[in-house]
Amino acid sequence: MTPSELVKGLYEDCLNPRRLDRLTDYLSDDFAGSSGERGPQGFRQTVERMVTAFPDLRFELEDLFAAGDKVCLRWRFEAAHLGPLAGVAPTGKVAVQQGIAIYQASDGKLTRAWLQVDRLGVLQQIGALAL
Repeated sequence: MTPSELVKGLYEDCLNPRRLDRLTDYLSDDFAGSSGERGPQGFRQTVERMVTAFPDLRFELEDLFAAGDKVCLRWRFEAAHLGPLAGVAPTGKVAVQQGIAIYQASDGKLTRAWLQVDRLGVLQQIGALAL
């Protein structure tokens, strides 16, 4: 698979349908995530925390482009806060988040990710922080 196909597959084949057992098809054993995640299992734990907080979370891929071994992805989700998030009890409020991720690939797997999201905005939308 090309780096672009790996990134698209990660979201469309694993994350959105919750087939997290397929993460090893896309992430290298030494994958390094933007929050310090290591390997497919570390990435899985991060995804599981988000899905616990937002069970209806589904990423909409808005832009995806590649240069060499790197792929840039812009995504969006809109989901209800129905589970704990950063110590905040479920509020039932809907949050919208946009993110930009850059992935690096090597030998047919994703090896590195950098992510920029508006975490503060999500906390404000669920009522955890005053505007």
